[in-house]
Amino acid sequence: MKTEFPTNWMIGKRANNLKGKMLKIKDWMFPHFFQSRAKLEARRSFLKLATASAAAPILLTSRKSGAADPPVIPPSPPTTPWIEYLPNQITPLQPIATLYPPWTVTANTAGGECGRAAHQRFAELTAPEVSGTPELYYLFAKENPNWVFNPAYPAQPIWGYAGTPWDEASTPGPTVFGHYGHSVICRIYNELPEKHVGFGTPEIGTHLHNLHTPSESDGYPGDFYSVSKAGPTLSAPGQFKDHFYPNIYAGIDSFGGIGDSREALGTLWYHDHTMDFTAPNVYRGLAGFYLMFDQLDSGNEQPDPANPAALRLPSHPYDYPIILQDKRFDATGMLFYDQFNPEGILGDKITVNGKIEPVLRVARRKYRLRFLNGGPSRFYELYLQNKNANTLYTFTYIANDGNLLPKPLLNQFKVRLGVAERADIVVDFSKFPLGTELYFVNQLLQTSTRGPDNVKAPGTRLLKVIVDRNVPASEPDVSRVPNALRPLPDIPTDFTGVPVRRWVFARSGGMWTVNDQLFNVNQASATITKGSAEIWELVNPENGWEHPIHIHFEEGRIIDKIVNGISVPIPVHERGRKDVFVLGKNTTFRVFLRFRDFTGKYPMHCHNLIHEDHAMMVRWDIV
Repeated sequence: MKTEFPTNWMIGKRANNLKGKMLKIKDWMFPHFFQSRAKLEARRSFLKLATASAAAPILLTSRKSGAADPPVIPPSPPTTPWIEYLPNQITPLQPIATLYPPWTVTANTAGGECGRAAHQRFAELTAPEVSGTPELYYLFAKENPNWVFNPAYPAQPIWGYAGTPWDEASTPGPTVFGHYGHSVICRIYNELPEKHVGFGTPEIGTHLHNLHTPSESDGYPGDFYSVSKAGPTLSAPGQFKDHFYPNIYAGIDSFGGIGDSREALGTLWYHDHTMDFTAPNVYRGLAGFYLMFDQLDSGNEQPDPANPAALRLPSHPYDYPIILQDKRFDATGMLFYDQFNPEGILGDKITVNGKIEPVLRVARRKYRLRFLNGGPSRFYELYLQNKNANTLYTFTYIANDGNLLPKPLLNQFKVRLGVAERADIVVDFSKFPLGTELYFVNQLLQTSTRGPDNVKAPGTRLLKVIVDRNVPASEPDVSRVPNALRPLPDIPTDFTGVPVRRWVFARSGGMWTVNDQLFNVNQASATITKGSAEIWELVNPENGWEHPIHIHFEEGRIIDKIVNGISVPIPVHERGRKDVFVLGKNTTFRVFLRFRDFTGKYPMHCHNLIHEDHAMMVRWDIV
């Protein structure tokens, strides 16, 4: 069912937001004014000192003679576990009947839209035989002043998304169910407080990670906007931006139709990507899920004579996305963040769908759980454990980074997630008696933002699961996990002649760099011809940090993994398609990539969001 919003709300809202524009100190903080390396370093050094001074009352420092150590942050206050309950099922966001003002292929700046580029290939991709007339959605980025992370902490402001103008913002935001072959226009309004004080910035730019999307809707970091500000790669500010998500597979030029179905993703997420402020804006709550379905991964576990090839994996309401985010709180229980320290902070409290130590009640049947590491900097190794912490239970691993594996990995005990990695697992709760209490725990120790340490049992409990009901006799569990899931696309067996491009992610002069360069929002570090393919060598030459590297736009295939100069086996769950590549210490990945269907600017960056904000990012263009 589609919802119609009153047009007078839109007109009045825009009129109010256009009043009272204010110049703030952040105007001179964006790096498009500081594109030389020396100026970038000077800017960051100054801001680090200024922030450390401002934060002195709540930070303890440890110094050795002649050296400045990072600040030591007191631990978060204790929380009260297992009091708050997550909803038993998610509620997908519903499309609406119309957008006001009307959407247009070119930016509707007269109606309040920011100055984006025109939607690429719009008429072609919305033809009836491709992805048809777009479904329409709203998202509103705004502040919720009374969010409760845990009952032990005070209600406090967060930033999040709402699906209607009258709803409160939540974190994560509303979940969108998309379908390949059905295009979408998603209008994202920026209603964050313009006079915001504190970490983060009230400009937004939304990246849908990692849909095959034209550049102007990808969420490039320079495409941020508010009613009074435009990023350096936009032509005008605006209250909203219309994102065109064609919901096609990669390869429309070579395969025709909606592309190569072997290139489908299932678990995607949208999040803020504002240059310099991605970490604090996402940390404040600007993230949500976008789940994709097609004829194979149909979102329908029921037998369908019209679609006998469907996998029939556990489906809504037994398909449940879960985002994990590490956070730190001050002595009063208020969210704390240091956005100017290039090593960031490591959260010691983990939110699960925005709540600390919540409870999820499940039925005695199979569930598809979609885990996402939403950052900013902690890694996880997840296990399913009993109440007494002396037994681990198995599950079936079906998807990595949103990509279904060729075959399910059966009888798995653990899932490891770097920042922005996703893992879909199927847990069969029918084998547990009513009243059983289980816990998803993290057994991966981590003491700094530089990367994980060792695995140690029993681990930290993140989510309590209570098996509290039987499935009604009228609704038996008919879901399944077949022996084969989604086949992989063909790639060359001989890579002779395929161009190789090398990217080195390192520390230089105290700053995060790629190929010894800081991010330049206006300059492409690579120019690639549409329709071509390359091997990208992602290199971490250091032994002190790990970097989860995210490549926008196309999924890649790891063809070689080299650790300390020696080629090592690629783990089974990483042999499929991926968009996040966790570069361990002294590690190199050789990744095969294609660049198809669209042109324009895209980024690659470390998804340790602190590293990204401190310039470990590059722009590359398809021409």
